[in-house]
Amino acid sequence: MTHDPRTALLHAALDAAGRGWHVFPLRPDTKRPALHGEQTCPRTGECAAGHRKWEQRATTDPDRIRAAWSRAPFNVGIATGPSGLLVVDLDVPKGKDSSDAPDGAATFAALCERAGQTVPDTYRVRTASGGEHLYFTAPAGVRLTNTAGTVARSVDTRAWGGYVVAAGSITPTGAYEPLCAPVAAPLPLWLQTILQPAPKPAQTPSESAAGQSRRYADVALANETRNVAEAQQGERESALFRAARALGRFVAWGDLPRHMVEQALQEAGQSAGLSAAECRSTLRSALDWSITHNTGRRQAA
Repeated sequence: MTHDPRTALLHAALDAAGRGWHVFPLRPDTKRPALHGEQTCPRTGECAAGHRKWEQRATTDPDRIRAAWSRAPFNVGIATGPSGLLVVDLDVPKGKDSSDAPDGAATFAALCERAGQTVPDTYRVRTASGGEHLYFTAPAGVRLTNTAGTVARSVDTRAWGGYVVAAGSITPTGAYEPLCAPVAAPLPLWLQTILQPAPKPAQTPSESAAGQSRRYADVALANETRNVAEAQQGERESALFRAARALGRFVAWGDLPRHMVEQALQEAGQSAGLSAAECRSTLRSALDWSITHNTGRRQAA
C-alpha cells in the first residue's frame, strides 16, 4: 500500500475509470473542481472549439488521467451523468438544531421499509463528514438530474449536472472510504418513480398556446445570450443592444421577467469583454424602448 498521496490518488482515479466512471481532478484537499472556468478558458486543447466544463471533460482515458494527476495530488471527482450513475447522498444533519434529527441513512432505511424493500446492497462510500454515498446504475434511456430533498430530508441525489467525490480522496475533515459491495446495483424501480417527474396534465388550447410562447421566449433568451457572449471586439455593444431590443418584447408580453433578461445579458456582455457599467447602460435604454413599443402581442399568421 503506497503512502505517496499523489500515487494513491492516481490509483483512485484509475480505479474509478476502470469501472467505466468518468473522472476529473478536484483541487487538492477540497471538493472543488480543479479545471479552469469559462472566464479564464484559453480556448486551446480540449477547449479549442469552445469552453468545456468539468462534466464534458471528465474521462475514462488512462493516459489523460495519468497526465492530469502527474501535476498535483488532486482529489477525484466522478461526473455522475456521463458515468451512467445515480448516486444517493445520505447526509449527516449539521447545525445546533440537528442533534435530534435523523441522519440520511436512517431516513433512507425508513423510506425503504415503507416501500416494502430492504436497503439496496450496492457500492457505497463513506464521506468525509460521516455520511454515505450509495451508487446505482441509471436506467438506460432515462436522463435523471440532481435532486435535493425530493426523496426525503437529508437524502439528495446526483446524476446529470452533478458529481461526487470518489473513494480515496482526502479533505481536512476526513477521507472518502469504500464500504462494501464492489459493484453498483441497478437503480431500484420504486426509487426511480420518486425521482422521475410525473407527466404533466393535458393543457387546454389557451394554456398550450401560452406554454408554447414561453418556450419560444426561453429559446430566444438562450440564442440572444449566446450571440452576445460570442460577439467579436467592436461588435459587442451593438450585439447587446440588438439582443435587449429583441428580448424586450417578451418582457412586455409577460413571457420573461425583466430581471431574468437583464441578468442573462449582463453576464453575457461582461463575459464578452464589456464593462458592467456599459452593459447596464445599454440594457436599460434598449429594454425600456422595446417594452414601451411592444405592448400588444402580434398573432402568428
